[in-house]
Amino acid sequence: MTGLKQEELNSALWASADEMRKTMSADVYKDYLLGLVFYKSLSDNILYEVVDLLEDREPKDLEEAQAIFEEACQSDDAEDIKNEIVHQFGCFVEPKYTFANFAKQINERKFMLSDLAQAFRDIEQSQDHLYEGLFEDFDITSKDLGKTQAERNVLVSSVIKKLANINFRNYDADALGDAYEYLISRFASESGKKAGEFYTPRAVSQLLGRIVTNGMERKSGFSIYDPTMGSGSLLLQAKNFLLDTDEVSLTDKIQYFGQEMKNQTYNLARMNMILHKVSGAQQHLRQGDTLGVDWPTDEPTNFDAVVMNPPYSQNYDAHEGLLTDPRFSPYGSLPPKSKADFAFLLHGFYHLKDNGTMGIVLPHGVLFRGSSEGTIRKKLLENGSIYAVIGLPPGIFFSTSIPTCIVVLKKGRKERDVLFIDASKEFKKEGPRNYLLPEHIDKIFEAYKERKDIEKFSHVANFQEIQENEFNLNIPRYVDTSEEEEEIDLAEVFAELNKIEMEEKQSIEGLNKYFQELGLSFKL
Repeated sequence: MTGLKQEELNSALWASADEMRKTMSADVYKDYLLGLVFYKSLSDNILYEVVDLLEDREPKDLEEAQAIFEEACQSDDAEDIKNEIVHQFGCFVEPKYTFANFAKQINERKFMLSDLAQAFRDIEQSQDHLYEGLFEDFDITSKDLGKTQAERNVLVSSVIKKLANINFRNYDADALGDAYEYLISRFASESGKKAGEFYTPRAVSQLLGRIVTNGMERKSGFSIYDPTMGSGSLLLQAKNFLLDTDEVSLTDKIQYFGQEMKNQTYNLARMNMILHKVSGAQQHLRQGDTLGVDWPTDEPTNFDAVVMNPPYSQNYDAHEGLLTDPRFSPYGSLPPKSKADFAFLLHGFYHLKDNGTMGIVLPHGVLFRGSSEGTIRKKLLENGSIYAVIGLPPGIFFSTSIPTCIVVLKKGRKERDVLFIDASKEFKKEGPRNYLLPEHIDKIFEAYKERKDIEKFSHVANFQEIQENEFNLNIPRYVDTSEEEEEIDLAEVFAELNKIEMEEKQSIEGLNKYFQELGLSFKL
């Protein structure tokens, strides 16, 4: 898959939402477009799988593939074909409900939104619970789509027609999965602060993915958990960096665990997983309040890696009962009810294996705030649990412009030193936002792996140094990035001033001479 071909797919999918962009905001129309993209992918895959079972030749287009599919569903082998598809995909799409047939109906002015809704229901009610409730947020009666049924029909039809022109057969699964991520990132860019609910910028996801999988290359299996998973982008990065000794991807052996409070975002993560070819057996996703109700509680409850980008400084129910909760009880204090940052951190850390790695993105306040947060931070440092602190550039998130940091944690360490990396200047500015480029990610990750002092960039602070700073982890205390002021030669400065004064005097004399020649009595 060339970069150009990937870019072509990304652009075509984004352009399919042109009509929707005229009437609704990105955080609304994303659910409709992403739902249609997902359904087209599923429908087309089923369509072509049947064709591959029956034909030795490649159909020239989707219309011909649809004709072969319809014929197959009327043949004597129809039941066997359907059973094979259900075995592979966990569901089946009837010929009248394929995306290709919907596009044909639109051209013939026969398409009805109610048929699309029925197609969604059939998928949701299939024997595989993987699809249960997946299209709940695709409301065909919503006034966002139009005031009347006819208007809604026209709007959705326009999107289907544009998507129908894209043949997903020309792209592999990775390309389609990456295009889906691209769409999510574009929606996040347009949604502004609301984007924090569902998207972590790809560069940050990649950095976290590299950190938590580092040293895990030789494992035969791998489990990763995100208690605030959003669209699942942090979870999915694991498969990009986890390799075994033969350089063979462990994609099929990764177990993904995630929880998300918002139903819309939870369904988005499920679609994202499926489009990235994560099987139902590998997905362990749940909708729920991570802090209010601990999950998972069944085996396994601890994981090789934990990744998190929780909502920052959020209110939560800090009731006294949590003091006996095993997630929080070892620290003797609860984070303040107006700032759940450490509550999320402790929840994730509780579910980390003894030999695992956790990476969490948080605001800088967790590094130096006092009171109960200071108590928790001190306990973590005394236990050697905080492995590294990485300061990120400001303006790299869609939801906030404040600078953030990655806190890396490990269990059972004998050492109590902490690596500090100041990556606040590692970015490229484009418009109002800053971006981490691949070279920035490489530089940060190499410093993380080498774990040594690099002038004005990183420092390994021993426990005594941290004690002397009263367990304050504010990065400038450990990494000095200030630039020395240039020494000023006063003699040279006065000489320059005298020169300027002489030049000014000569200019004035010259102007006065011109005034005199012109017969003017005016003098400077």
